[in-house]
Amino acid sequence: MTLIINNLEEIQLKVEKAANRVGRQVADVSIIAVTKQVSTERAIEALDAGLNQLGENRPEGLLEKSESIIDGAVWHFIGSMQTRKVKQVIDKIDYLHSLDRISLADEIEKRATRIVNCFVQVNVSGEESKHGLQPEEVIPFIEQLSQYSRIRVVGLMTMAPNTEDLEVVRNVFKNLKKLQLEVEKNGYAHAPCHDLSMGMSNDYEIAVEEGATYVRIGTALVGNERRDS
Repeated sequence: MTLIINNLEEIQLKVEKAANRVGRQVADVSIIAVTKQVSTERAIEALDAGLNQLGENRPEGLLEKSESIIDGAVWHFIGSMQTRKVKQVIDKIDYLHSLDRISLADEIEKRATRIVNCFVQVNVSGEESKHGLQPEEVIPFIEQLSQYSRIRVVGLMTMAPNTEDLEVVRNVFKNLKKLQLEVEKNGYAHAPCHDLSMGMSNDYEIAVEEGATYVRIGTALVGNERRDS
């Protein structure tokens, strides 16, 4: 657990400094410990270290860990969700970070027994390798979701390009923030859209500066047991 505690202290300090640089409250930023590359035992260590927001990107990983971690965790599904896998995990998660198509919304509506907090995934960078809606598709998509009683759009999510050009990364986050404010301003009852899920191990400080309310941090926080073994 010492590894996680040390990493967490360093990350929290960097998040605080990033928030201070732009006049934000550090309390407005939540850290999701992404446990996809570590064991259930390491995920439990993260929980014991005070990290109650846990993220998985595969149904199998989420099901395995949630069977052992019964209480105390807020579960985020951060990967692309296959429609056929919805029924396995939808009632086990608190947040879905990858809502990007009506067929997925249909399946959530069919399978969920409660309201699911969803982030609409946006492909701000336009990379073919990334999932998500194009920015101009977001508001029409969200308006379509008003007919779904099990879906609540709490915010938008994106992934920045894997590049050393930090201005490119910053512009992606900046553009998602502008889009989030536009959705929020419309005042949709089903889509308050107050939150932004953006920033990972290599770019979370920039994400915080540009308005992230959730950062998704894996290797820099909990390590990578697959790589280290």
